[in-house]
Amino acid sequence: MSKVRRGGYVFVTWKGDHAPRHVHVYRDGVLIVKWDLDNQQPMVGKVTRRIRVLLEQLKFEGAL
Repeated sequence: MSKVRRGGYVFVTWKGDHAPRHVHVYRDGVLIVKWDLDNQQPMVGKVTRRIRVLLEQLKFEGAL
């Protein structure tokens, strides 16, 4: 499991989790969005512009 805190959100991924590759994004313990990393779209919930920016930063840094 990988957990990264950034911008008030917690981004969680699990090795060996089901396809497609995705990240769970939480704020205050509540799931905000489950983001499909392969297709760049939400699987569950809604993504904000701020979350998209943070996802791009984490991907660029190699954290996702």
